[in-house]
Amino acid sequence: MEPRVVDGNLLDQDVEVIVNAWNRNLIPWWLLLPQGVSRAIKRRGGKEPFREVGRRGMIPLGGAVETSAGRLPFKGIIHVAGISLLWRSSEWSVRESVRNAMDITRRRGYRSIAFPLIGAGSGGGKADQVLEWMRGELQSIEFDGTVVIVRYKPTGEFSRP
Repeated sequence: MEPRVVDGNLLDQDVEVIVNAWNRNLIPWWLLLPQGVSRAIKRRGGKEPFREVGRRGMIPLGGAVETSAGRLPFKGIIHVAGISLLWRSSEWSVRESVRNAMDITRRRGYRSIAFPLIGAGSGGGKADQVLEWMRGELQSIEFDGTVVIVRYKPTGEFSRP
């Protein structure tokens, strides 16, 4: 499968489910200052997805769990643990996160999914390298639906002058 790569905001994609690059739940969600995608989800979707993911307990590195989408228009949010306890991503953690998110997507029967660049923000990964890892992993997965990788580009309400 060849994913479509777009510039924009993950929350503006016309898909059934989105992916949130999350921590491993070692630190409770309410103690964290969400950044990037998580901050945008919390602002627009509310706290409920984070309460739900917090109740799931520790997520293994590269693991994925699904929650509701809160007030967002999606059928769900798949939270992936793409960064280590040292807040760093790796090729292995990114690829595992993609694989596990796609497993949930197929099991739940979703036909479309949008990913951010997992581990390219607070995980310290270089965007081009992360994109290459994600594309490579997605090309090895059979899926008949739509997969979008979103490179963040400020637009609308969260833009800075």
